[in-house]
Amino acid sequence: MDLHVTLQGRGDLAAQVYRQLLDAILDGRLRSGERLPPTRELARRLEISRNTVALAYDRLVADGFLVGRAGAGTFVSAEPVRGRAAPKGVVRPRAIWRELGPPAHTPDAPYDFRVGAPDPRLFPMETWRRLVTRELRVGAAAYGDPSGYEPLRDAISRHIGISRSVHAAAGDVLITNGAQQALDLIGRVLIEPGACVAVEEPGYPPARLLFRSLGARVAGVPVDAEGIDVQAIPNAARIVYVTPSHQFPLGTPMSMARRAALLAWAERRRAVVIEDDYDSEFRFGERPLEPLQSLDRAGRVIYVGSFSKTLLPMLRLGFLVAPASLAPALRTARQLSDWHGELPTQAALARFIDEGLLARHIRKATREYAARHAMIAEMLEGDDRLRPVPSTAGLHLCARLAPGVSVRPAPGLALERLESYCGETPAQPGLVLGYGAIGRDRIPEGLRLLKRSLRMPAAPEAPVPFS
Repeated sequence: MDLHVTLQGRGDLAAQVYRQLLDAILDGRLRSGERLPPTRELARRLEISRNTVALAYDRLVADGFLVGRAGAGTFVSAEPVRGRAAPKGVVRPRAIWRELGPPAHTPDAPYDFRVGAPDPRLFPMETWRRLVTRELRVGAAAYGDPSGYEPLRDAISRHIGISRSVHAAAGDVLITNGAQQALDLIGRVLIEPGACVAVEEPGYPPARLLFRSLGARVAGVPVDAEGIDVQAIPNAARIVYVTPSHQFPLGTPMSMARRAALLAWAERRRAVVIEDDYDSEFRFGERPLEPLQSLDRAGRVIYVGSFSKTLLPMLRLGFLVAPASLAPALRTARQLSDWHGELPTQAALARFIDEGLLARHIRKATREYAARHAMIAEMLEGDDRLRPVPSTAGLHLCARLAPGVSVRPAPGLALERLESYCGETPAQPGLVLGYGAIGRDRIPEGLRLLKRSLRMPAAPEAPVPFS
């Protein structure tokens, strides 16, 4: 192992070696069972006497931190050693970070209706492994372009041009680590402290929280059956974040009239529209309406896409298409953030798209998700307690709870409430049911368990008649 020990001055050298080894053990850098270098080797590296190192080893053995094995060497004790935490310190984050709190984690459940998770069993993992292995053999060693691997940018521009009618050349595409990084880069480039950013209500919580963390004043704008209410957007807003293809979480598409109104508003107010097209690939009905990006004639729309739903979330692959006036700043922001993503993964995705494998995977996955969507909608039909919101795309559907109906926690059932997507009051009662993480074989029992967990409002007591 590459054990790092440094000595200062010519004081008690054995004590220095002892202290640094002890620190490494307590900090967890030297783990239980790890073998230490022989005393002769460490002494040679430190240019000190072997006896000095041996004395330090002997003290650690006596204290129970090391154990010697005849003919094998010296090892960190197999007894568990509690790692030392970093100093608590007195430095505090900005107030907004105390408000946001740590990210929530929901444990796995047998009947998992959580939102946003595609089914990994549908992904052609062996094919993907072959493509990534091929790129790792090539192994580019230099830093890459902050905008991303050029063949992938070209492949994405063609893919979204065919599948979504997005107008973009390879030079207009910037590769990101998922859609969330795309939103972060846009915010870094455009959001001034105190600026007003309008978001859909209900809407995507991570976007709302991200904009707040960047110093924005976030205003929720109501959503109806046609999409965001353009007339309710604050005049002070200079950025509007929307999900027009498949409103998140309600699932309804933005009407063409509302799209035109939003673009006209953005031009009048000199504002920017962020169009998040997060899972429009999975469509079960008619062809979607034209994206805002392709309708935009004033260069005010930034189009954001992600492969987290179409492929796997762990790959962290997304992209944005921005007007040319913003491209240099966004590229610089990406370089200052993390320079670029994993080039072998980007190269593998370029081949995945060019060889037609992405289109094939989307067709296969769409059939499966359409069947799950139809199964859930059919099983909820006729139940007045839970009314599905019509939708024809994506990995989830929303259902509104009837007035007074509540949901009791049920063991083994993972659900997401519509209220959690509302940033402002009054919250809207309902459920958002994802079907990417639950197989068709588990959906019927999961929905039966859900229905048993619904609690009707108590009936008013009958008046006592006068005698």
